[in-house]
This record gives sequence, C-alpha cells and structure tokens, in this order.
Amino acid sequence: MCRWSGRERRADERGRTWRQRWWSGRGRASGPRWRRGSPARDWRSRWSRGAPGPPRDVTERIGRGGGTVRGLIADSTDEKALRGALDTAASADGPVELLVYNAALIRPDAPGELDARGQLDAWAVNVVGALTAAAHVAPGMAARGRGTILVTGGMPEPKPEYVSLSLGKAGVRTLVGLLHGAYGAAGVHVASVTVPGAVAPGGENDPDEIAAHYWRPHTQPREHWQHQLVHGADPTA
Repeated sequence: MCRWSGRERRADERGRTWRQRWWSGRGRASGPRWRRGSPARDWRSRWSRGAPGPPRDVTERIGRGGGTVRGLIADSTDEKALRGALDTAASADGPVELLVYNAALIRPDAPGELDARGQLDAWAVNVVGALTAAAHVAPGMAARGRGTILVTGGMPEPKPEYVSLSLGKAGVRTLVGLLHGAYGAAGVHVASVTVPGAVAPGGENDPDEIAAHYWRPHTQPREHWQHQLVHGADPTA
C-alpha cells in the first residue's frame, strides 16, 4: 500500500482552528514516476487520504502508464479508520508489500507558542499514525518474510521555529529504529526517506530522482539495507 497524504492545521485571524487536507507535492509529483520505475508486474497502488479519493489527474496519469490505483479514505489520527482502510486494501488486492507513510501536520510554532493539546495533536499525526499503520501491517510482512515500511522524514536539523514538526520528525526516525528492531530479523525493511527541500522538476529535488530514492530501499538486498536515507546524500556513505 502506498500512502501519500498530508494534513495541515492553521488558525485564522479569529483564532479558530481549521484543517485542510491536501496531496503533498512529493506524493503528487513522484507517484506516477515511482510507478514507472517499478518492475514489470501487477503492482497496485492504494492511496489513502482524508478527502474522497485521490486527485483525478494523478490517477489518470498512473492509469495511462498501466498502473492501478485504489483511493481510500483514512484519517491518520483515527486508529479504527486507518486500520480499516489497510484491511480493505489487503482484502481487495492482497497483502501489503510496501507501506509509505507521508502524513504530517506542518505549521510554524516557536518554543512555548503551542499549548499541550496542540503538541499532542501534532504528535498524533506525525508519529502515532505512522506507528498505527506500521504495526498493523508489519506482523503480516514478518510472517511472509518480506515487506518494506517507509516513513517520510524531514527536518535533518531541528528548527526552533518549527518545534512540533521537529519533534515529530525526530520521533519517526526513532520509530524506524524500533520497528527495525522488532521486525527486521524477519525480513521487513524499515527506513525513513528525507527530502531536504521543496520538490520541483529539473532542480535538486526533481520528482524523478525522488521517486527512485523511495523505490531504492524496497529493492535493496538485506545485506545492503539502509534505514535513514537522505535525498542528495551519497548512497554508499
């Protein structure tokens, strides 16, 4: 299952809080290219997000390339809904072989600016959702002796103007280590993939290059597994 989604929370001028769900630039741009880079096989992508279905242009582009896309609705903070979407995907198309968790609550907040509830809400999206999804599919992967779990990283260095996001990205990097310790010996490759910058065609963070960066850990033999991948870094380092 490929999960390319995100969530943002903002406050308007009256102090009210509202939520907006969107397809992240990374998922929107890289998805079709990532599908093209996969082996010639019956590869099915299942996109989960908080609004009904994936963007039509993305699904049409993947369809023209011979791929199959199934849009599912799942809020990363709703454990029952998230587990249900994963079960629906597995029932329809077979066991999950690759899970990509790309949800994040992105907003600027300086130290002490966000109250405890706000920090907990951010942690629920940035870390707990990843734990819920990974823990749901990892036992089945371990039983089959194969599978890949990728979590989109970020913030290679913490930034004081993005406290909740910095804490969340540090949290998922720790989660990757914990999941590897629990399931790595059984054949499950767990890694984080960090793209340190905005995604744009033709630049340092070109979608084609990023797509290959996500595909690489899924095809790595166990003796060459990497667990913290940073786009633009030397893959042999």
